[in-house]
Amino acid sequence: MPHPRPGAAPPPDVGAPAIEVSGLVKRYGPTTAVDGLDLEVAPGETLALLGPNGAGKTTTVECCEGYRRPDAGTVRVLGLDPRRDARALRPRVGLMLQEGGVYPLARPAEVLRLFAAFHLDPLDPDELLERVGLGDARRTRFRDLSGGQKQRLSLALAVVGRPEVLFLDEPTAGLDPAARRATWDHVRELRSAGVTVVLTTHLLDEAEELADRVAIIDGGRLVALGTPDELTHGERDEFEFTARPGLDLDVLTGAVDAPVTEPRPGRYLVHAAASPGRIARLAAWLESADVALGEIRAGKRSLEDVFLRLTTAASEAAPDPVPARRRGGRR
Repeated sequence: MPHPRPGAAPPPDVGAPAIEVSGLVKRYGPTTAVDGLDLEVAPGETLALLGPNGAGKTTTVECCEGYRRPDAGTVRVLGLDPRRDARALRPRVGLMLQEGGVYPLARPAEVLRLFAAFHLDPLDPDELLERVGLGDARRTRFRDLSGGQKQRLSLALAVVGRPEVLFLDEPTAGLDPAARRATWDHVRELRSAGVTVVLTTHLLDEAEELADRVAIIDGGRLVALGTPDELTHGERDEFEFTARPGLDLDVLTGAVDAPVTEPRPGRYLVHAAASPGRIARLAAWLESADVALGEIRAGKRSLEDVFLRLTTAASEAAPDPVPARRRGGRR
């Protein structure tokens, strides 16, 4: 899979972060999208950047890509200013956007050959098309590709120049399970080759699977940073089980001696630790009520638990205040 071109210039200080964000502030009118954010990404690290809608993820990444000018603070990628040093930095950075901005009548093979021509030592376009699973669609017009095929082409366009830093925006959106797993394998290979990857995704299992570290931002501020294991360490003070929908919650609460809720039909949350005695009481009640038990989930917290605990419901409803023009284009 793609790797940095041989002899690619290292950052000025090989011990320096590949990406360094310090005191970043970005406002859109009266709205502060990013509020004093500090974040570093090590060379060769895969960082998952998580947050609810409106948290400031897109704005942060766009400042790193050079699309946005910070109102305060500094951003450095490979030791360079993404805006002032754009000419030197762009050949070393790959971008995968949710909407690729490809001409509708263009074909994957010709688009990839065009992008390859922009680089001094690109990957072979034909081999790369096969690698991302588009060999049979190389002559299909872009407008006729499925959503998953467009995502695969976007990934190929992002890596054809052998980037040292790669920004992936929802890389598996619209992919079927097999294509999703293949994309995960691509990202792992990039990491093994020393490529620094910043991944923004709403799929928390994807972040757990791929990321060396996870950064969670909310309200434009960093609220958690660590490895997936570090963030999910510690026992939960609640556990879940599945059964048929509509159980009598009042009776069930009395049976297990703890509050029980049904956040989704058939999925129940017991707001107490999963002690052996409580599990036994739950099983006894289900048997007496002739209710089949689906599954029980206890143990350490999931990344979803951590994410929901740290982020606000208000942020979930707020769109990221970024002008729409970036969504469908490339620089």
